[in-house]
Amino acid sequence: MNEEKDTIKIGVLTVSDRASRGEYEDKGGPAVIEKLKSMLTSPWKAVYRIVPDDVARVEEALKELCDVEGCALVITTGGTGPSPRDITPDATEAVCGKMLPGFGELMRSVSLEKVPTAILSRQTAGIRGTTLIINLPGKPSAIAECLDAVFPAVPDCVDLIGGPYLETDPSVVKVHRPHGKH
Repeated sequence: MNEEKDTIKIGVLTVSDRASRGEYEDKGGPAVIEKLKSMLTSPWKAVYRIVPDDVARVEEALKELCDVEGCALVITTGGTGPSPRDITPDATEAVCGKMLPGFGELMRSVSLEKVPTAILSRQTAGIRGTTLIINLPGKPSAIAECLDAVFPAVPDCVDLIGGPYLETDPSVVKVHRPHGKH
């Protein structure tokens, strides 16, 4: 058994002008990685990138993570608001063959329980080939809330699009797999 070959790659993409220039410590990407460490029991490794709030750069990074790195899942953090520089959902939609608006609907619903400005968030998810891409906000507490909300459906989605079998810790996240792969 080739352990490296069996290790699932998960892309973590922080979208931030300031973090990409080193002016600001990225807290979003590390928060995603820590949350995934608590949820996943499958062998996996993060493929971590930071890019500025630029549509072309985000599209390029998403394509690289999906098509070159072969990530089964890509989670972005940052750039989901309404300001002119918030372009992550736009770049995601440009590179995906299918969009999954239910992810954004659920994340906004959960976030609205905490803060009324969550209605301004444009989080979404989509599929590029055999990769699920999920856009999360940049704040670590919101990242945790949103992943807790949507992750029960993530392994089944990855199964359905031809990705690897993601195993989770049932004491942390209860996955729903109605399509029964494995």
